[in-house]
Amino acid sequence: MRNAKKKHLWTLIVACLGPATTVLTGCQVDYAGQTLPSPWYLTDDIQYYAPGPGFKLAREAAAMQEQKAAVICEQQAALGN
Repeated sequence: MRNAKKKHLWTLIVACLGPATTVLTGCQVDYAGQTLPSPWYLTDDIQYYAPGPGFKLAREAAAMQEQKAAVICEQQAALGN
């Protein structure tokens, strides 16, 4: 009888210890394409990346348009003479 109680107690401890360690470790997991946060996500440092310009080649695009306009202007000037 005493061995049965010990065995039952150890089974209960092991059954509770597994889920408890999983919950208390606070690991971030990837499940079905979703990144789920740890239990301490509210106390984590916030990482903020300021948004950059929408089009990173704005100066190059402006230079190309200016060059294109200059070529059209030269062609019109040549046709006008």
